[in-house]
Order: sequence, then structure tokens, then C-alpha cells
Amino acid sequence: QVQLVESGGGLVQAGGSLRLSCAASGRTFNNYNMGWFRQAPGKEYSFVAAISWRGGLTHYADSVKGRFTISRDNTKNTVTLQMNSLKPEDTAAYYCAADSNSRLPIMTEWHEYDYWGQGTQVTVSS
Repeated sequence: QVQLVESGGGLVQAGGSLRLSCAASGRTFNNYNMGWFRQAPGKEYSFVAAISWRGGLTHYADSVKGRFTISRDNTKNTVTLQMNSLKPEDTAAYYCAADSNSRLPIMTEWHEYDYWGQGTQVTVSS
């Protein structure tokens, strides 16, 4: 089992940057594919980005491709989402999630992930 805690959210102007971090506890973190999802008020979870357990494969939603970068450090049990050129439509609660089955291709549906953090709010003002 793994516990996930997100940090790094906040309020930023359009065009700005934020760096989200997800700290994981549990010895099995290194074996899990990891993903970031977001949820705007009244909407479903939306896939943002994911990375394979070794870090060699990544996948992005079209809406963030070229602006966001996902990475992981298995020595520190962390996953990071660097978000650049933020837009007001990026406003949402952002969640870190783990796919304990580490399936390939990387999963992009929220229900395929079985461990979730509490989320961190990102607000982008215009």
C-alpha cells in the first residue's frame, strides 16, 4: 500500500508556472505507474499526465502537452508535475494517483488508479 500527499498548489496569473509535488510513503512506490489528474468544480476527474514506474515512459493530455512535464525520483519517492504557461482553464484541484498494476500502455482513466492523494488546488487568474 502507498500513501500520497500533494503539495505546491496555489494562485498564479495566466502565463505563470507552478510545480506540484507528490510525496509517497510505502516501499512499493517504485513499482507503480503514477499519474496526475485534475477536477474542476462540478466535473469529472480529467487525466493530466502519467509516468511509468521506471520513469522511461510518459503520457500527457493534449490540453497540457508542451506546457506540463511529469517526472519522478524513485530514490526520494516523489513525483513532480512542472506546469508552465498556465491558463485559466487549468484551474482545478490536482490529484496524484498510483496504478499498482503498472499497466502498459499507461492508463489514462481515473478508475484505473487505486491510490489517491487528497489533492492540491491550482487557481489561474486571467
